[in-house]
Amino acid sequence: MGKKRQSGYRALGYRLRSTESVRAEEQIRPVDVIAGDERRPSEVFEQYWLYAERGEADSYPEHGDRGGKWMLFIKTAQIDEWWAKIKAATESGLLGSSAKVATMKPNPNAAANYTRLICVCTYDVDDERDCLRVRHALRDLGVTWKIPYKTDADTYAGRYSRNGVRVSKRYE
Repeated sequence: MGKKRQSGYRALGYRLRSTESVRAEEQIRPVDVIAGDERRPSEVFEQYWLYAERGEADSYPEHGDRGGKWMLFIKTAQIDEWWAKIKAATESGLLGSSAKVATMKPNPNAAANYTRLICVCTYDVDDERDCLRVRHALRDLGVTWKIPYKTDADTYAGRYSRNGVRVSKRYE
């Protein structure tokens, strides 16, 4: 991936995971990645994302090039409540490696201005058992509606659902 494209993804808050990218990311960490960030997404306007990391990183496989995410589109009025649930479940090890939530900063990739996105990351799209385990855990948290699962590769390639055409690998 070209340097210009990598910095563009960093500017949007995407986390790059190839070996080369991880080294570059360690040297140039985005200002919006703050460990233990307790802010509410509805109160943040200066950055695109807030993050939550699994408490014991060694208890889950490392996020690789084949990673992906379950995508929860939440009404803006409910985003703080849902983020609190997802953040706590991620940090306690019930979900995948990490999660992120869209803040109030207008994002050109946002599907709609009345919803915000929460991404719950898994390490490998081909590990169906793990992907479905995370989906079941989300159901236990109250996410009973269908949600898409999208690969990081599709995101990095700039593929987004448009006009009813999905790019997601799963929809459950």
